[in-house]
Amino acid sequence: MTIQEMQERKRELGYTYAQIAELSGLPLGTVQKVLGGITLTPRYETILALERVLGEQPSYMRESAVPYFVKKQGEYTLEDYYKIPDDIRVELIDGVIYDMSSPTSAHQIIGGYIYSKMLQHVLDKKGTCLPMIAPIDVQLDCDDKTMVEPDVVIVCDRDKIINRCIYGAPDFIIEVLSKSTKKKDSVIKLNKYLNAGVREYWMIDPMKKKVIVYDFEHEEYPLIYGFDAKVPVGIWDGELVIDFAEVYEHVRFLYEREE
Repeated sequence: MTIQEMQERKRELGYTYAQIAELSGLPLGTVQKVLGGITLTPRYETILALERVLGEQPSYMRESAVPYFVKKQGEYTLEDYYKIPDDIRVELIDGVIYDMSSPTSAHQIIGGYIYSKMLQHVLDKKGTCLPMIAPIDVQLDCDDKTMVEPDVVIVCDRDKIINRCIYGAPDFIIEVLSKSTKKKDSVIKLNKYLNAGVREYWMIDPMKKKVIVYDFEHEEYPLIYGFDAKVPVGIWDGELVIDFAEVYEHVRFLYEREE
């Protein structure tokens, strides 16, 4: 695409520069300079990143029984969300549709291991809280503009669990970060979870081997741990501790292959 075509596409989709930066992974200043015509010879990688956002829309959007991907970002609702085929993973946040890339093996192993520890803790204690693992829809704000899909959640009020989704804010959320979701998880969803009433939010960064903990309930955040730490689950007053040295042992072979 030419820069002019990208500019026209931006106007057609109604994207802001900030939304394009978020979706493309490019710095906001870079997006503004390229699409504003200030940078006359942008890097090839920059053009590719912009084309991924401003190019032709994915086939699942075009093939819907009712064409709906003609709205501006920020105007989509759950009606649009439910028209997307089940095998395509997206999230709806404040009326904006975000594609979700397929999770990596490390992502799935880490999330699954922690979920299993949490479930076993509940079973051992005969607790009422219910750990759940993706894919599970969370209608976070109980409105028709947001539906997220965290990697691991704990819900202690079972009245919030209905057949189609979790209706309302979970008590605890984990997001395992990836390159494509890191900005969304650490900025947009962080603020959404805080404002919705989530009590505790963990972001696990497999690349940097870090765990970032936001204990909203006690206003102690962020706390940053390495993959050699034992991290207490705050909503359970530290009765359960996740040993990330053990977590790492389960994915070490993937890291060693990359060395």
